[in-house]
Formats: sequence, structure tokens, C-alpha cells
Amino acid sequence: MKRIIPVILVSIFIIGGCGSSKKQLEKGNYDAAIDRAVKQLRRDPQDNKQITILERSYKIANDQDNERIRFLKLEARPENWDEIYLVSKRMNDRQSLVRTVTPLNSGSRTIDFPYVDYMPEMIAAKRKSADFYYAHGNELMKSGLKENYRQAFNEFVRAKEYVGDYESIDNRIQEARYLGMSRVFVSLQNKSMIKFPQEFEEDLLALDLPGLNSEWVEYHTRNLDPNTEFDYFININIRNIAVSPDQTMQRDTVVKREVEDGFIYQLDTKGNVMKDTLGNDIKMPKYKTLQCALIETVQSKACVIDGDIEVTQVNPDKVLKKDPLGAQSNFEHISARALGDIEALSTNQLERTKSKTLPFPSDIEMVLRCSEALKQAIRGAVQNNRRFIN
Repeated sequence: MKRIIPVILVSIFIIGGCGSSKKQLEKGNYDAAIDRAVKQLRRDPQDNKQITILERSYKIANDQDNERIRFLKLEARPENWDEIYLVSKRMNDRQSLVRTVTPLNSGSRTIDFPYVDYMPEMIAAKRKSADFYYAHGNELMKSGLKENYRQAFNEFVRAKEYVGDYESIDNRIQEARYLGMSRVFVSLQNKSMIKFPQEFEEDLLALDLPGLNSEWVEYHTRNLDPNTEFDYFININIRNIAVSPDQTMQRDTVVKREVEDGFIYQLDTKGNVMKDTLGNDIKMPKYKTLQCALIETVQSKACVIDGDIEVTQVNPDKVLKKDPLGAQSNFEHISARALGDIEALSTNQLERTKSKTLPFPSDIEMVLRCSEALKQAIRGAVQNNRRFIN
């Protein structure tokens, strides 16, 4: 039985492979049918069904590709040479694949396909295609349009990949890349009455620039080259910084707590000590009330920063998006003193009595405390507005 199971599995696999290549042939996916047939014929060169599928698929695929090449040449458009090259390469790759299993024998027939040297056609088409891409890229560079510079970059790269011997091709690629790039300058404008240190501004703009950049968009927070022309500006405007005055509030609480304080004997109606079933005196816990006055001092101060983020385009000059922006920081400290029996206090209340009043942070310290919240707001706003920049 153990020997039969592997045979059954192999048979199922072979049948499945045959059905797969046949299905691809019926769908018109001739190269997929060829690929599956070749794989099966490597395992079983005598599989007549796969030989038939390979023979038919190979002929149809080559006939279609030859017709396509003939059409593209008759159309005589210079941009067609790239497709002529790709179709020729496909036929060459197909031939190389099939030659790994041919010649094949099917009954009295020997199946082999005549060898075609596609290399001259491929080289000629590749050269003419590269010439077209190079010439077209140069034409696109004359337009002055950013999208055309980007297309020219792709044309020059393709020309170099195909041939690579054009004069100054690397310079043309770099030039197209530079001209096609959109540059965004992110800046912070403090228009409030409170001035903060330069380091604080730099910290707020410590953005993940590599994470923001894309293929054709660069973000900058420093203008290191005065000749750089920016296409977009993201202005983070701090319009108002409000810092509350130092606030101190006192709240008094009387804390009471019942605690066990010894015991008393339980008496019957005659005033005698009652006994339990074992003859022991019955005792009842006695309680007393502890009382403590808790005087808490609550210190508080708040800072609110309001502003907006504005995305503008240079050409044409217009505002693309404007969103509100803000952050808040709070200072709160509670200290306390106790008058009375401190055993009445809870653990938290007792801890507060160990704390003393603190000096209030200065206004600028409160602003600096907003740093992390404001940074997160700026990062989120810049990230959310990336869709307006291309």
C-alpha cells in the first residue's frame, strides 16, 4: 500500500500539469503553456500530449510575434523600435527555453524547430530605440515643464541602459533629474509676542526628511544653497502663545477613619458576660474615630500654542491648503500638610504630605514643555499634506 500511494500522487501531479498547460493554451496564454509544457517534458520527454501542446503553442506565439513586428515596421514610427526589440527578445527567450527539451520524438516523428538568429534584429532595434529615447529626451528638455523633465530623465536612463555610449549622457540624466525634482522648503514663522530660542525652532523642525521624500519630491528645512529654487513652501505659523499666570489654590478636607481599638465583652440582658459554645467569653471589637485635617496646595499653570500650517505653490503662486495647528502643556503640583491624626489618611494622601511646594516654571519653560506635542502636530500636518505636492 505504501508503494501505491507515491505512484498515485505522481500520476495526479502529471495529470494536473497536463491540464494546466492545456488550459493556458485554450486561454491563449501561449508562453505560459510553453513554460508548463517544457517543465513537464523535462520530467517525461515522451509525453505526447505535452509535445502537441508545445508544438502548437510555439507556432502560434511565433506567428503572432512575427506579425506584430511586421506591423510595427510598416507603421514606421521611431518609437516602435522599443517594442520591436522587446518582441524580438521575447522570441529569442522562447527559443532558448524550447531548445532545452528539443529535439523530441513523438511516434515516428522528430520534433525540432529551426534555429533563428534574433541577435542582429535585437541589436539593431535596441540601437534605434535608444536613438529615439535620446532624441526624444532632448526635445522634452526644451519644454520647460517639470513633468517633461521627469519623462526626459526616464528616456535618457532607458537610452543609457540600451546603448550607453551617448556623449554626456550622464550629464543629461543628472540635469533632467535636477530640473524634474520638486523642492519643498519647510519653515517655522513665530508671529507671537513670545520669542523662543533658535534651538527650540530647530528641534521643532527635526523632521524625518528621508521618510517624507519621494522619487520626485525633496523636503528641506535648511536653505544651504541660496541659488536653490523651491517649488513649494510649507509655512508653520505660530500666531499666538498664551501662558496662564501662576495659580495657587488651597483646599481643606477633614478626613475621618474608623479603626479598631481593643474590645469589649458582650453582655446578656442581666449584665453577665456571654459565653460561646466552648465556654469562652464572647468579645466584640471596639472602634474609635481618627480625624485629620488635610490642607492641600494645588499649583497649576498652562501654556497653549495656536497657529496654522500653510502649503503654498510657487508656480502658479497659490495657497493649496491651510490647516489649524496647536499644542498645550500643563504644570500641576499638589503638596499638603496634615493637622491631626495622620493615621486617618490614605496612602496617597500621606504621600502628598511629604511633598513641598515647588517654584513655578517660567513662561519660556512652559513654552518649551510644549515641544514634543507641537513636534508631533507639525509632523502629522506635514505628512497629511504631502498629497498636495508633486
